[in-house]
Amino acid sequence: YDRLNRESPLYAERRAAPDTRGKARGLARLIAFVERFLPREGAVLEIGPGDAALSYALAPRVTEMVAVDVSREALTDAPPPSNFRFLLTDGFGLPVPDGSVALIISNQLMEHLHPDDAFEQLQSVHRALAPGGAYVCITPSRLTGPHDVSKHFDPVATGLHLKEYTVGELADVFARAGFVAMSAYAGTKGRFVRLPVWLVRAIEAVVEPLPPKLRRAVAKFWPVRAALGVRLCGHKAREAHAK
Repeated sequence: YDRLNRESPLYAERRAAPDTRGKARGLARLIAFVERFLPREGAVLEIGPGDAALSYALAPRVTEMVAVDVSREALTDAPPPSNFRFLLTDGFGLPVPDGSVALIISNQLMEHLHPDDAFEQLQSVHRALAPGGAYVCITPSRLTGPHDVSKHFDPVATGLHLKEYTVGELADVFARAGFVAMSAYAGTKGRFVRLPVWLVRAIEAVVEPLPPKLRRAVAKFWPVRAALGVRLCGHKAREAHAK
């Protein structure tokens, strides 16, 4: 990402003249979704915050806001909130004490991890969470993709998105990492309903066998698109129930 910032004219151009109106709408909708998970007390951590717009917006509502990324190149130049910290990571571990965070959020991050590394990072997320803490992961659905440049020439993501997931696939990795009480959320434009993972798995099982073109056409219908969006929340077991 440091090299992308230095050497890509398109990246620099987009940073210099961003779509501020579209970005503001997207941020408002993201806040409307994640605010239901905010803890009454305890630290909140965002992995892969980009310019940290979400972290800055959430900071006044939480005890402490921590942002963790592999690069600080995209970080905004705006003065940070007093309770905000930015930490660099190697992309796998989280540089915070075990059991120190009440909520962890990632948005459009998981698809950039190699599938062999995703489990290792989820283990790090699980360790960082306090007992009963939650991890909220938002990532593009494989069934409505690809969502990177490969959508123009491949049926699956082969560009900067190293792997796109279904809710069922991601829930399986969550479970291997130790997460419990997982829930999916369906909706759009800030309005979401909580769904059991088994129900979303059933919808995915109906849609997945369709030919790619038909699958994408079906996924354009709002109820299907809303259900297939990968918004997964997993909890760390409370001490009383931990093994």
